[in-house]
Amino acid sequence: MSRIVVTTIGSLGDLHPKIAIALELRKRGHDVVFATHKEYQDKIEALGFEFHRMRPDNTALSDPQEMARMMDLKTGVEYVIRNWICASLRETYTDIMNSAKDADFILAGEGAVAARLVAEKRGIPWALVVLQPLSFLSSHDLYVIPVFPFLSKLRGLGYIARKGIFELSKIMTKSWAEPVHQLRRELQLPPLTGNPFIDDKYSPYLVLAMFSPILAKPQPDWAANTVITGFTFYDGSQAGSELVPELKQFLNEGEPPIVFTLGSAAVMTPGNFYQESIKAIKILKRRAVLLVGKNTTPENLAKDIIVVSYVPYSQIFPRASAIVHQGGIGTTAQALKAGYPTLIMPYSHDQPDNAARVERLGTSLTISRKQYSAARVALKLGKLLENSNYAAKAADIGRILQKEDGVRVACDAVEKQLLSIRAL
Repeated sequence: MSRIVVTTIGSLGDLHPKIAIALELRKRGHDVVFATHKEYQDKIEALGFEFHRMRPDNTALSDPQEMARMMDLKTGVEYVIRNWICASLRETYTDIMNSAKDADFILAGEGAVAARLVAEKRGIPWALVVLQPLSFLSSHDLYVIPVFPFLSKLRGLGYIARKGIFELSKIMTKSWAEPVHQLRRELQLPPLTGNPFIDDKYSPYLVLAMFSPILAKPQPDWAANTVITGFTFYDGSQAGSELVPELKQFLNEGEPPIVFTLGSAAVMTPGNFYQESIKAIKILKRRAVLLVGKNTTPENLAKDIIVVSYVPYSQIFPRASAIVHQGGIGTTAQALKAGYPTLIMPYSHDQPDNAARVERLGTSLTISRKQYSAARVALKLGKLLENSNYAAKAADIGRILQKEDGVRVACDAVEKQLLSIRAL
């Protein structure tokens, strides 16, 4: 069968969907290799995959200040591209080049822009893996960009206004991409016609949109070879695994709790999220589960609140009454599948757009980080829990997602490409 290299940059929300399809591709007989941050080596090798370190290292996973810079609402995207992706572009290229020596196909996660350079230089077919609708920056489907979240209010102004937002995005990011253009020149690769972070990033072979069509439908300005697969779920939980006894007992003792989480990245810089959440729970007189990562456990908690460092979302979200989270696409997908209302406090990157999309579905409300206070949180959660329309709509969406099979669709699309390439 084929040797497939999977590249990914970012958080567990970026890694886990690719693990899901890697596991299935391996079941189908393919040799799957990962090239990603060294911080994920143990996780990858524990699953039995060959691992190759791909720089940059994800030091932000243990550096709250660095994570805060990456997650800043106005400057986070630029910081990640300039100071992380492009600053390490040559090292990333070298690492992927070494991992792809005998590769038949490359799955390139967004941000791993050097994977495309390797694919072109070695003549290896490749696919771009897109995890959220924002990545397409479609003029036909208004998105929310972190720098100008108010522009989402222009949704009713028509195509011309939406096209203007797209062109503004290109202008703002033009200088960010110069290191990519420079390395292409050094490698004697053809020049790009557009911006490798905006409109000239798509593979001519395959684009995998690994999200549910409930979030976004194909648009006229999407790459023509895009396949919407549905979400691909993996969160590390194993069949038959159980919750820790203390949490299991808590869940069994009373009504379903509200679950508060900040995913795997934003949790490094929580701000006042947990303190205000605890106060909101007291106002609501509800039960709660706080997933706090490596943060210090709050003191003097009431008996109706339990703190856990981490629980696989597939195990805890279905036991919730509502979920409060940061809007990362992986967390958003698990919450939608669980079928319960959500309150989203987005940080940056795709999170404001994800929050806007699920709010339009009628399953969620949004609150900004600046407005995240106990009184406002209690008010919004009260609305979510007291208005049965939110629960009904969330349950409907959950049933839809539970029937989707994003892993199968994605792997079928990859194998179709492999077959067509062999036929040439």
